[in-house]
Amino acid sequence: MFRTALRNVLAHKARLLMTVLAVMLGVAFVSGTLVFTNTISDAYQKSSAKGFDQVDVAVRSESQEDKGDTPSKTPELTQALLDRSARVPGAASAVGVVNGFTALADKDGKLIGGGFQSQGGNYWGPKDVRYPLVGGHAPKGEGEVLIDSATAKRAGYQVGDTVRLSVDGPVLNPTVTGIFTTDDGNVAAGGSLALFDTATAQRLFGETGTYDEIDVTAKTGVSQAALKAELDKALPADSTETTTGRQLADDQAEMIASSMSGLKQGLLVFAGIALFVGTFIIANTFTMLVAQRTRELALLRAVGASRRQVTRSVLIEAFVVGTVAGVTGLVAGIGIGAGLRSLMGTLDAAVPDGPLVVSPGTVAAALGVGVVITVLAAWLPGRRAAKIPPVAAMSSVHAKASTRSLVLRNTIGALFSAAGVAVVLAATTMDGSDGQAPMGLGAVLLIIGVFILTPLLSRPLIAATAPVLRAFGVAGKLARQNSVRNPRRTAATASALMIGLTLITGMTVMAGSLQHAIDKMASSAIRADYVVSMANGNSLSPDVGKKLKATDGVTATSPLRNAPARVEGRTEYLTGVDGSAIGRLTALTLDSGAFEVGGTRVVVDDDTARSHHWKAGSDFTVGYEDGKKQRLSVAGVYQANEMMRGIMLDNAALAPHQSDPTDMQVMVKTSDGASDAAKDRLEKALGSNPAIKVQSKKDISEDIAQMFTLMLNMLYGLLAMAVIVAVLGVINTLAMSVFERSQEIGMLRAIGLDRRNIKRMVRLESLVISLFGGVLGIGLGVFFGWAAGELLGTRMATYELVLPWARMAVFLLLAATVGVLAALWPARRAARLNMLAAIKSE
Repeated sequence: MFRTALRNVLAHKARLLMTVLAVMLGVAFVSGTLVFTNTISDAYQKSSAKGFDQVDVAVRSESQEDKGDTPSKTPELTQALLDRSARVPGAASAVGVVNGFTALADKDGKLIGGGFQSQGGNYWGPKDVRYPLVGGHAPKGEGEVLIDSATAKRAGYQVGDTVRLSVDGPVLNPTVTGIFTTDDGNVAAGGSLALFDTATAQRLFGETGTYDEIDVTAKTGVSQAALKAELDKALPADSTETTTGRQLADDQAEMIASSMSGLKQGLLVFAGIALFVGTFIIANTFTMLVAQRTRELALLRAVGASRRQVTRSVLIEAFVVGTVAGVTGLVAGIGIGAGLRSLMGTLDAAVPDGPLVVSPGTVAAALGVGVVITVLAAWLPGRRAAKIPPVAAMSSVHAKASTRSLVLRNTIGALFSAAGVAVVLAATTMDGSDGQAPMGLGAVLLIIGVFILTPLLSRPLIAATAPVLRAFGVAGKLARQNSVRNPRRTAATASALMIGLTLITGMTVMAGSLQHAIDKMASSAIRADYVVSMANGNSLSPDVGKKLKATDGVTATSPLRNAPARVEGRTEYLTGVDGSAIGRLTALTLDSGAFEVGGTRVVVDDDTARSHHWKAGSDFTVGYEDGKKQRLSVAGVYQANEMMRGIMLDNAALAPHQSDPTDMQVMVKTSDGASDAAKDRLEKALGSNPAIKVQSKKDISEDIAQMFTLMLNMLYGLLAMAVIVAVLGVINTLAMSVFERSQEIGMLRAIGLDRRNIKRMVRLESLVISLFGGVLGIGLGVFFGWAAGELLGTRMATYELVLPWARMAVFLLLAATVGVLAALWPARRAARLNMLAAIKSE
């Protein structure tokens, strides 16, 4: 039986080629994802580990828990703690580290790096082993800076050049006094690193005389654990914590692996979709192969082969096909991983250098997925073939599924579909994240139910195409009849395309509705012409707000400032605003009271008011971060949205309690509204700073739209794999169908149907099946998009369903295109059949 199975594989090479391709694509996606993410993760881990080579123990501040009505304040690492750390037994040296965001512009004024990868710090001196100089000298004062060699090379800077940079808003123009090398992972990933002398770095990033971290190096022969123990004895346990360099490297590696796991899981989901779609094709292929070899299998049964041996022979064929597909998919996946790694470099998303990582787990996963998916898909056709009595099979009286089996299938499908719809509808009534899991379960149940019901649905839906197909004469009529001749096969073929289009349509509906909601929110909540913020989301210096207020044409400004506070025993974040201007810059809807911000009068969003049982006129006590308390009064309650929420009070009341006030953004209104001229004036007033964004409401919406578009394009690209697999499925089904109907096609040719009409018949059959899958997919996608939107609507008041009719038309056209392209080869093959040979075939 083993030799028979192998001979059958070799005898049907052309028939199995599409199956191998379908499995191979899915396996290539899986292995390519694993190779790519493992390679990137390994490169980052090795690069970040180098950054801890000079650190044996790191000393950091330990945050205190909130006590009473006063919010906690992180203890400071002072010069005294640095000196004490350097004197502990076993310590060779101690370095105080200061760091923070530093936006460095290139010679064209554009930001170098990815915003969050643009960093600054302090240079400890000529003996600083962390940053060896390759040219120039150490910086002195705010007018001098060092830059890393990778950034200098990328931007074309040399020692003596003047650079433009910003830490929290205002532009600085220091001179490059030196260039250094570093193993910093952010620099290796395309970011930049600028170093100042310690006093300047403290003034720019924090407070004079304080550090963000103290790095201690051990003497020769002293272990990291021993040095940590000595530091734990010498330093205050309630305000500092110590970590070994080895632990820091391990934590960093774990964090990198965790951050990569999201990308890996996302890509593997789409690989799973491609494999799921491929499963239909494999099952379809083996069903048809087994059907074509029914007499052969019956003969094997007649000469003594048992049912188990017949099933085993089919599974052996599947194992061989799966192994071939797994090996070729693994090779292709390694190429995909290497290609993605190179693509990141061409897109300026630089990553640290490192070798391509093909782990044993990747190899095992690729081969395991290829073999398991193929064998599982072939098991049911093999089992079905083994159940056919030999005499019935040889007499060709085996055949179609009984009425009982179809009734059972339709009943099960109806139950699954009803349960899926019920669970999805129930999930739409839940609040936010509580409904996500039920909705996912309902979606799976509904897709399974529709898949089971697809043979039943195919007859009425395909019958609806009769008026259109009638225009194509006999070819159209035959195409419609062929489409419903074997509903199960038609269903399996259409379902492959249905799943891909369901996901694509659902995501498009959600993205378009979300974009509309955000546009509506921005226009309804903000009256300001511009919102000014840092490119990386960090806080702005208060000087930015002052400069904007003094700019010609500006009629109103309000910095938005966040500060922690204790209210009724829990931490709340206060939003400081300019009370005299905020009413002209926002358009918030009031539930009660008046929009009055000034002195001790505040406005509160409805969620916060509800949680504290406040209403207009309520009083409460706030504990500021400096330990002082104040009695505030609720003047009004407004409706929260994604852009504005929280307790809003006047900056004049908040600022005296802040040691280092900073703004998250500044809202600006100009005399001539949003215009290119007004925007240009604001940017020039801020020194044309590359680190600062000046955005109108339209700019904010376009930024969000760009993000959605990028995300959708990535998803379309990933789901294209499933569509390609679906195309292979249609080709495979049509090719098998043409082979099965060779005698019938020969008879049609003999009674006068010419080759042109034979081609048209096969093409129309393919088109009908593809459009059937497309209609089901788009319909399900719209339903899931609506349901997910209802869930989002509980958290976003402006959300409403927006159907992208133009894109849905494109998706339907895509389904039709799939049908036309998939039919090219089978139609040509059918038309070229020799009619006499076809009539004699069995």
